[in-house]
Amino acid sequence: MLDILAITGSIYLLIATGYLCTRRGLFEKAELRAYGKFVLNVALPALLFNALSQRRLSEVLNVGYLVVYAAGSLLLIGGAVVWARRLAGKSWSESAVSAMGMACPNSGFVGYPILLLLMPQVAGVVLALNMLVENLLLLPLLLALADQGDADHQPWYRSAMQSVARLAGSPLILGLVLGFLASAIGWQLPGPLARTVTLFAQASSALSLFVIGGNLHGLSLAGMGQRIGPIMAGKLLLHPLCVFAALALGTAIGLPALGPELRTALVLSAAMPIMGIYPILAQRHGHEGFSAAALLGTTLGSFVTLNLLLWMWR
Repeated sequence: MLDILAITGSIYLLIATGYLCTRRGLFEKAELRAYGKFVLNVALPALLFNALSQRRLSEVLNVGYLVVYAAGSLLLIGGAVVWARRLAGKSWSESAVSAMGMACPNSGFVGYPILLLLMPQVAGVVLALNMLVENLLLLPLLLALADQGDADHQPWYRSAMQSVARLAGSPLILGLVLGFLASAIGWQLPGPLARTVTLFAQASSALSLFVIGGNLHGLSLAGMGQRIGPIMAGKLLLHPLCVFAALALGTAIGLPALGPELRTALVLSAAMPIMGIYPILAQRHGHEGFSAAALLGTTLGSFVTLNLLLWMWR
């Protein structure tokens, strides 16, 4: 257990450093937003491009991984929405936002740095595969479901297509597309340009964790236990369980087998805390309060659940 803590401890120390620096006034929230935009729009796209372009297409376009990750996440979303609507009596928007918290992990800001320490050979590819599922399937679906509560809502499939169109123009998707294209044709960047992209990519890991820690400053869990408890349980426990169940089912029905590292990375990815932009997406429907608390709760709770999961896996 101590050797696992030695690996993951540095991740949470970086998060704690960001929190403490912001609390002491060394950085303002506005400055952290600028750093976050740099990571999302420059460093992570560069990282995705490098991870994909430097490997053969057969290595990075892993259909089995995509299917299992999507199936496990959709299973959780379906159960979460039914629970919220039928049993808890929540609105469409709150049901969708709750499901988003359970099924959308922080693959870029937390997941990639952890996987980079644990299994650097596959960390970049896993990030790219996760981003495909999250940005082209999960987020558009959940945003469309949330819109169903609006008075002038349109059909869910039209909302989903609009969400896909908005996300498709992001630098993250551009990095994915260019990386896949370079991998397919076997093209490599010229030396100076390749080194520039690599320098940008290397900036993503530590800076992303620092930003997460800084953004946790000022958030509170007070009075939010009943609202965020199910979200925390869904994200940290049920999501990896659903993905593990989908992995077992996929193996049973004959899906292409995943290697040991990819199987571990798949379940670990689902066990990550909620994505950092969760409160921003929830703000449109007025749910930023409990979503910010859930983000804080899952980030803190993941220190326990991730280390236990790694210990059990070993």
